[in-house]
Amino acid sequence: MLRQFLVLLAFAFVVAFGVAGGASAQLTDRQSEYYQGWLSTAERAEKVIEANRASNASMEKLRTEISGYRDDFNRARSANTDRIQTLESQLKALGPKPDDGSSEPEDIASLRENLEQQLNSLKVPRIISEEAYSRANGLISEIDKIIRERQRKEFLERGPSPLNPAHWAPAWVDVTEAGRALMNETKANMRSAVVREKLKESGLAIGILLAVAAILLLFGRSWSEKAGDYLRRFGGSGRGVWTFVVSLFRIILPWFGVAIIVQAVVMTGVPGLRGTLLIQEIPYWAAIILFYDWIGRQVYLMGEERGFKVLSANTIKELRVYLDLLALMLILHELGQLFERIENTSEATRAVVSFPVILVTALLLLRIRQIRRPEGSEDETEQGQSARAAGFSQLVELLRRALFFLGIASVVLAAIGYTNAAEAIVFPSVKTLVLITAIVIFQRFISSIYGWLTGQGDAASDSLFSVLVGFVLAILSLPILALYWGARDSDLREAWSRLLMGFDIGGVTVSPSNFLTFVAVFAIGYMLTRLLQSGLRNSLLPKTSIDPGGQNAIVAGTGYVGIFLAALAAIIVAGFDLSSLAIVAGALSVGIGFGLQTIVSNFVSGIILLVERPVAKGDWIDVNGMMGYVRDISVRSTRVETFDRTDVIVPNSDLISGVVTNYTRGNTIGRVIVPVGVAYGTDTRKVEKILGEIANAHPMVLANPAPNVVFQGFGADSLDFEIRAILRDVNWVLSVKSDMNHEINRRFTEEGIEIPFVQRDLWLRNPEVLVQPANKAAKPQQPDQQEPVKTDDSSSAPMGLTEADMDGDNGEEL
Repeated sequence: MLRQFLVLLAFAFVVAFGVAGGASAQLTDRQSEYYQGWLSTAERAEKVIEANRASNASMEKLRTEISGYRDDFNRARSANTDRIQTLESQLKALGPKPDDGSSEPEDIASLRENLEQQLNSLKVPRIISEEAYSRANGLISEIDKIIRERQRKEFLERGPSPLNPAHWAPAWVDVTEAGRALMNETKANMRSAVVREKLKESGLAIGILLAVAAILLLFGRSWSEKAGDYLRRFGGSGRGVWTFVVSLFRIILPWFGVAIIVQAVVMTGVPGLRGTLLIQEIPYWAAIILFYDWIGRQVYLMGEERGFKVLSANTIKELRVYLDLLALMLILHELGQLFERIENTSEATRAVVSFPVILVTALLLLRIRQIRRPEGSEDETEQGQSARAAGFSQLVELLRRALFFLGIASVVLAAIGYTNAAEAIVFPSVKTLVLITAIVIFQRFISSIYGWLTGQGDAASDSLFSVLVGFVLAILSLPILALYWGARDSDLREAWSRLLMGFDIGGVTVSPSNFLTFVAVFAIGYMLTRLLQSGLRNSLLPKTSIDPGGQNAIVAGTGYVGIFLAALAAIIVAGFDLSSLAIVAGALSVGIGFGLQTIVSNFVSGIILLVERPVAKGDWIDVNGMMGYVRDISVRSTRVETFDRTDVIVPNSDLISGVVTNYTRGNTIGRVIVPVGVAYGTDTRKVEKILGEIANAHPMVLANPAPNVVFQGFGADSLDFEIRAILRDVNWVLSVKSDMNHEINRRFTEEGIEIPFVQRDLWLRNPEVLVQPANKAAKPQQPDQQEPVKTDDSSSAPMGLTEADMDGDNGEEL
């Protein structure tokens, strides 16, 4: 009561002291009436919650009413935000009030008072809405808690056991009396004058509806096949797509026929109360039968497409029968629940009636669990089995185990009296199994459309698009699964409303709206950045005199700046306030600085490379003993292609802190050195002249500076010369060197100039130790005797070495 008093006092303050500047934001008479209605509803809800005697349906209705108020108050909480920020900025511009007792100028004081009154008149409705929103949120939470507690008690409630024979006879009596009451009610309606009058008035319409229904039931499937044959003419590769569409028409047209029959029967007025409640469920039951039969047919078509490698044709046909029986069990379960609501039967009768349905359903699940691919099948022996197939097999095995456990558990629970728990387990299991199968079928269908449109064909089923489609379908199926397993509609609406309101992460509210806004703005900025890069790379920069390395640096820098600006614009447009994350970001930066210092170092080095450009794309460099061409420079690393066509990823920090030789930095001019030796006694001036002619004759050698020939000196085996020439393109250094060597060999041969090669005479010390005679009785030689080793003695034994032979102080050296 104190809270209500404060709220009413605040409301009175707004009405009494509102001024013209904020009158539009004050509570109007209509808003005041609406708020009074909310107070009345909140008080009534508190009494209902305290009493805790209302039914679940009444609770749900009250919850829906409170939820509507809460949504309105939530919208009012964010009203006039811009106007409030403007007034606060104006007050801030006036500065703080004098706190030393002095008075401020009258104009400023009047303006400050006016702004404060406007600000208060805008804030008070927001405060009231905030308080009302919190109260509504609390009431909804309390109602949800009560309903969940009731559901838990109902789930764990134990009733009579259906195995007790004492309950069988009363249950049979209840069922027969219900059927007799339905028949008597229908007969009584058929004899009534009201029904005969309706038949006279609507007889023609009823007859037309029945005729249309009969046509749809009899000819619907054949029409669907003919439509499929016509659609297949539009594309041979889309036969799987058209088959799927035709299969949908095969169940839609008969369902419309059933729905029309039901409407015609209702128009006759023959069904009474029981009959009307029963016949209204027939379209839903028909949909279950047709849908489950459609699932079985699609599984058969998938097996036929794969050549029945996973499951044989007979096995799939057996599986189709089980699916049809499961649909029948679901209908019998729905019929039992309807029978309980109409006749208000006892718990014993309900347990006896439900147990056979639960038992048969569990047995069908256990039989489906036993269906598996044969041992040693072709799919399991294939060497190239994909990871996706392995993951799918693991999912199937998990489902099989779950079906076994749930099937056994539901029968045991029903037998000992936990009928509610058994029904809450076995029937959702059936629906979940069918839903998963439907997801796989629809994923295959969408992948077929994608493969048809893109020309990929069957390969589209293993593409990334197919995986994403499966993920999206799985996400969309989560609400349906939640409903299957006991979630209420209000629970899903509550989760959706909370999702729309967003989540608070470090003081930043992230909601689907601002998140999608952020993604959209960033995507637009990213695309514009890529377009700008493409224009610079292909149109603008090639027309300038900037070298390729500089062009690459400009394009890369434009991309980084564009992405940063796109992210900044997306944050601003989405309305994210990141000021509250400043402290957290500062704390994280310390940890990131230590943990990612290598990455940060490479990143900074990459920026330096792009700005200073000591190494550019296309340069021939030598770094850490590895030589090759620079093919790409990114923010973290540089890709170098070696001469054997392998890519080496070099961290950017190595290019900045290490020693790098750049052979083509600035220009491609470089020097080649070709060494050559001639025999002693050769005319050195003649050799110098020949080498000079060879160097000047090569087209890659520059005339200025002219090449020169250097007489290096007297080597151990030859007179050493070098050709030193400047090439116009150092990238051809190996080719030029090879060409000059070929020409040197040709000219020296023509001139009779000898190119010497190294010759050595080999002497071994103590040959009597190294060479062992074949006759062991031969006299050993004296240690000081030496003789050359005869290599042509084929009868000598393998030689051995001793420590004396390894002495480097005596004997000849190589």
